[in-house]
Amino acid sequence: MFERAYSLLTVKSLASDARQFSGIASTPEVDRHGDVIDPAGLEFKNPVPLLLHHDQSKPVGFATLTATPDGIVFDGALPDIAEPGAVQSRIDEAWHSIKARLLTGVSLGIRILQSVPRKGGGRTVTRAEIGELSLVTIPANAHASILTVKSLAAPPRAKDPKMKHTASEYVSALEAKRAATVARMAAIMDATVEGETTTDDAQKAEYATLSAEVKAIDGDLVNWRELAALNVTKAEPVIVPQARPLAPVAPRQVSVRPNVPPGTSFVRMACAILECKGNRFEAAEYARRWDDSTPEVALALKAAVAPGTSTDAVWAGPLVQPNISSDFLALLRPATILGKVSGFRVIPFNTKVPGQTAGGTYGWVGEQKPKAVTSLAFNTQTLGIAKAAGIVILTDELVRLSSPSAEALTRDDMVKGIAQFLDTQFTDPTVAAVAGVHPASITNGAATAVATANPRADLLNIISHFAGLNVPLSGLTVIMSPANALAMSFYAYADGSPMFPGLTVDGGNYRGINVIASNAVGGNIIAFQPSLILYADDGGVTIDASREASVQMDSAPMSPADATTVYVSLWQNNLVGLRAERYVNWLRANANAVYYLTAANYPAPSLADVPPTKSAPAAHK
Repeated sequence: MFERAYSLLTVKSLASDARQFSGIASTPEVDRHGDVIDPAGLEFKNPVPLLLHHDQSKPVGFATLTATPDGIVFDGALPDIAEPGAVQSRIDEAWHSIKARLLTGVSLGIRILQSVPRKGGGRTVTRAEIGELSLVTIPANAHASILTVKSLAAPPRAKDPKMKHTASEYVSALEAKRAATVARMAAIMDATVEGETTTDDAQKAEYATLSAEVKAIDGDLVNWRELAALNVTKAEPVIVPQARPLAPVAPRQVSVRPNVPPGTSFVRMACAILECKGNRFEAAEYARRWDDSTPEVALALKAAVAPGTSTDAVWAGPLVQPNISSDFLALLRPATILGKVSGFRVIPFNTKVPGQTAGGTYGWVGEQKPKAVTSLAFNTQTLGIAKAAGIVILTDELVRLSSPSAEALTRDDMVKGIAQFLDTQFTDPTVAAVAGVHPASITNGAATAVATANPRADLLNIISHFAGLNVPLSGLTVIMSPANALAMSFYAYADGSPMFPGLTVDGGNYRGINVIASNAVGGNIIAFQPSLILYADDGGVTIDASREASVQMDSAPMSPADATTVYVSLWQNNLVGLRAERYVNWLRANANAVYYLTAANYPAPSLADVPPTKSAPAAHK
């Protein structure tokens, strides 16, 4: 009995006229069944039948196999059947599916002769017989399928009609055609009626035609092989410059990431835990449905069973699991003001950081006069642990992720909710510090002034403020609303040149000042020096899920709760709660690090106020 060993269909060449293709039939990697097939132990006799979906009643061609240390490679050929019928339709269907990238996998039909068990499950097949090769839709090797998608997704290059095939290409095409013709001759002889020793007239005529074709192909092969050998003798060696020996590099694990939206792995892991009610073993099995695109989800939910090395590609290497939480965090950071600001003074949580509050006194000293003794003033700052959290309530149907849009909805809701909260807490002047709970905003207690109707004058006011306090201007960052940023981008001088080049509705850069656009600041324009802002972030987002909890469906829940508090049972209403937490904290280390303007509402200039950039020529009759 033959078993199946899946691998990828890596199309190296597609000869449309001859219906030929080549690829990899087997690799010594762990498949989804936990098995490893040793290419050196595979036995076969070329050519092997090429089937469609392992259906022995649906042969579509023949394949020539070649064993290599890296696996079994193959060259496949589908015959071109001129006579209409079921065979022609079946082969045309297979060829069109390959060309349209609908069939992207191959599967070996093998009879296992010898195998040994593997640690952690599965087996290593050391000796097996290959009976057939089949075209299949979904390969079992998830990593192989990812590579196949990437390689086949690229648009095919247009071939120059003047470009000719090489002699080696002609040899390969003729060999494949000869193998298919010989196989047809053998099929004719095997199809004789039982009890008869001769073929009928039609079979004889077809056999004679095929025999003549084989003889003609053999003659052409002699000529093309001779030409290929001559081309090799004429080839000029490529001179490679001697490179300096490189320093040894420590081995590292190389992984291939699927082409899915950022945050998908995080959301899928959360929903798998929800669907399986917190049972991580069941969640790992549930997450295997996504192995073709995000295999790291099921892997992250499994526990390592034994120690190993991170460089072992078959055993312990896969246990070096990806940090799925960082996938969500990387998506969150660019969506927040914190993710757009560069130059923060990053420190760990609960670590004392010294800061200077006052400098010494210095002056001129005359000849033989005593020099003044001065002193400095220092303090220490510490960023405690603070966390931002939010609960997203979803329906049970949405958690099941019946469509990709549900994943995007869940991911976007979590990102937007946390991003909006952090932006407001970071910039709102009314947010004061609460000990042990959250920090004050960077604008709380900072110097302020009322904005004017002249944005250029307001920027000069901000610059003068920091310069007068000896605050470095390099790296200065300004946060304003997108409306004000867009209005400023329309301002121009009398000659038509922009007054604020580099500014758009998304912010930008003006004369070295980093401008960030965010609706969280409203009518305020906040300027600060990031190097004077202490910032701590643990670099991860943690999630918890529950179906049995009862929660206050309120963005500002009552604390502490009393008898009037209304709770909603998640279990009773077929709902699930997803809680995301991020540990982050900040502190304005210098009182002069922030300065902001209020009530900024820059009017966009009218068309009459905007000078033309180019004068129109006068009309002449």
